[in-house]
Amino acid sequence: MSRRRGRRRRSGLLVAGIAAMLAATLGLAGCTAPGTSSSEPSQASVTLPNDEATAIKTAVTDAMKLAGASGAIVGVWAPWAGTYTAGIGTTTTKGKQSVTPDMAWRIGSVTKPMTCTVLLSLAQKGEVSLDDPVSKYLPRLVGIDGLKLGQLCQNTSGLGDYSAALGPQFVDNPLRTYVPLELVSNGMGEPRAGTPGQTWSYSNAGFILLGMALQAATGKDWQTLYRDEVFSPLGMSSSTLPQTTSIPGSDLHGYATALDEVTGDPRCGTLMDDTAMAPSSAWTAKGVVSTLGDLKTFAQSFATASLLQGETKKAAWKTVPLGTDVAAWQQYGMGGLQLGPMRGHDGSVPGFITSVLSDPDSGLTVVVMLNNSTSGAAYAQSLAMELTAIAAGFAPAEGRKAPGVSLPWKADDAKAALQQLATCRPADAGPAPTPAPEPTPAPAVYRPLPAN
Repeated sequence: MSRRRGRRRRSGLLVAGIAAMLAATLGLAGCTAPGTSSSEPSQASVTLPNDEATAIKTAVTDAMKLAGASGAIVGVWAPWAGTYTAGIGTTTTKGKQSVTPDMAWRIGSVTKPMTCTVLLSLAQKGEVSLDDPVSKYLPRLVGIDGLKLGQLCQNTSGLGDYSAALGPQFVDNPLRTYVPLELVSNGMGEPRAGTPGQTWSYSNAGFILLGMALQAATGKDWQTLYRDEVFSPLGMSSSTLPQTTSIPGSDLHGYATALDEVTGDPRCGTLMDDTAMAPSSAWTAKGVVSTLGDLKTFAQSFATASLLQGETKKAAWKTVPLGTDVAAWQQYGMGGLQLGPMRGHDGSVPGFITSVLSDPDSGLTVVVMLNNSTSGAAYAQSLAMELTAIAAGFAPAEGRKAPGVSLPWKADDAKAALQQLATCRPADAGPAPTPAPEPTPAPAVYRPLPAN
């Protein structure tokens, strides 16, 4: 079995199981995209009542156990009800140091919305255009004819992805260094999804190529671009694109199960400490390190496009469908995923999985991280969806009014999806539920982002 075929087979089984579980609530008509107000609703300055806080903590601890994570960081901000933030568990397996909510971690593909915010900010300033050909800035690079900067952010470039081919190297040899062109070339070596602008197809290679193009366009490195266009304007003082293999100022460790170098399948029982990682393997696709507080700030800004104005602000959330078999309420903007009223992204990098979601209208925001990446980014996103559904039902604090957040999924559906997505389950968790066969033709339902 080829590496790609093995990974696609597993993905297909997961999709079938999730589709069967969620079809009753997720196979709905498309939602009207929420607004992009420039300011978030004021946050109730209270912690959540014990029952509601316990519901959040229980959901996270259950997901930790199933995923084999020793630690988690979670934040839920419901402006009408209150706030819950916590570090849960320990920084290492069988360790004694507690996780605290101010610890930094690698955020994986949650980097992508930041990269695209840089692009949109530069476009707003007139330094580049979303319709600029990539070849304008990388004239000597072959194979990029017809590609535009905006297409790279929206995953409509048609470029292939390198994740299936290089995934085992990223996990099993995290200190190996890369140059951006090597990553892009691996993506270009995969089959094209279509002509540029024709269809949506997820490509990490596209975000690395965008990083190369904007660096050439501005003459600035990405530490400077993130700082000037995102981190400083939003006051994200704890976020960085590291240049060393360590996570600056953090004792939190990250773990991953080794992958078979041929099939890409996990070798359960071979847990690796992937805390130290060469930053060049992630760069503008997955490379940023951040904290709970900074991600809350960014998630709300990204959802409302608060750093942007006019046509650029509109472009940020001009979404495209993910395919005919994907629910209409699940779409993709400029580096961000739209799930019903919620906007954000999920991400996986060896050692950590993360998801951020924020509603631009109600201000409901969820950030969650687990320090074991074995089950993948979709696992973190399903957990974030469960937490979102729990929080949407919170009672208002005194003097507040609940906004009535309407979600096209329920907490129990997302929790059931976690059972399907969990990889290398602990022995006491029992076998995963057998997924039901997916109907033919496939229904339009929620489907996790591939290779994220």
